[in-house]
Amino acid sequence: MMEATCVGYMDSPMGVIRMEASDTAIRRVDLVEKKGESRENEIIRKCRTELEDYFRGERKTFDIPLAPEGTAWQERVWKILETIPYGTTTSYGMVAAKAGNPKASRAAGGAIHNNPILILIPCHRVIGKNGSLTGFGSGLDNKRYLLELESGAGR
Repeated sequence: MMEATCVGYMDSPMGVIRMEASDTAIRRVDLVEKKGESRENEIIRKCRTELEDYFRGERKTFDIPLAPEGTAWQERVWKILETIPYGTTTSYGMVAAKAGNPKASRAAGGAIHNNPILILIPCHRVIGKNGSLTGFGSGLDNKRYLLELESGAGR
């Protein structure tokens, strides 16, 4: 039996965030143009609270259960992203190496680009090996904002 999908929205410094969850975990967090119809559950409410705390600079890790759906490679890369500490960055090549294939930085970048759970799976913490802010599905301004927030400069 498939679990019901619940959806909630919140305003954030980046714009409107849409959260999608099953009865047990967050499946998707992304930016949208405008709020739609909500059907919230406890997971959505907990996610909103954790994100609000994060944006206030009061939360560095998330406790909400996550259930992103992707290929085995994507899910391996997303798990690695979850280990990047708050306030730090790493390169696509380092993510690829940790995923078991140091030559697969482009493939790691593809998996990172397809990350369905914005912020909670911190793809914004991956930058170019030369330190440049590269690729972010929600825009480089938002990537810069999140990195500045985590460095303390965004407060």
